[in-house]
Amino acid sequence: PAIAFSQVEKGWEHLDAAQATVRALVGQMLQQQLVGNKPWLLNVNIPNLPLDKIKPMKVCRLGRRHAAEPVIVQDSPRGDKMYWIGSAGAVKDDAEGTDFHATVQGHVSLTPLKTDLTDHEFLRYWSQTAAAMGRASADASSTP
Repeated sequence: PAIAFSQVEKGWEHLDAAQATVRALVGQMLQQQLVGNKPWLLNVNIPNLPLDKIKPMKVCRLGRRHAAEPVIVQDSPRGDKMYWIGSAGAVKDDAEGTDFHATVQGHVSLTPLKTDLTDHEFLRYWSQTAAAMGRASADASSTP
């Protein structure tokens, strides 16, 4: 199992509230023995609020963002390349039921994620395509 914790919004003002939220959630998971044979990943977003202002947890789907800002390449004072990762894109889907909506309302959002990103519907297509390409490569290399 894996859990990704993020505190929403910049700043460290309410890191103590995030810590308390993490401890409570992990403690509950350990008590319920939620570690099993099936791998799982949980995305947790915690509002940057005082603990007494954080509302109950909500299980949500992921919201969506526009594309991220580009990477900025600069030279360091030593002449090495430095890469500044662009900021996340603007919110595209923050409808009710999304993690964005929940955290804006002051809730901690919990989103279970899949760990297998395989596009199972396309496996057969790509197997056939790869086989055809392999035959074409073999035919091309055998011609004088």
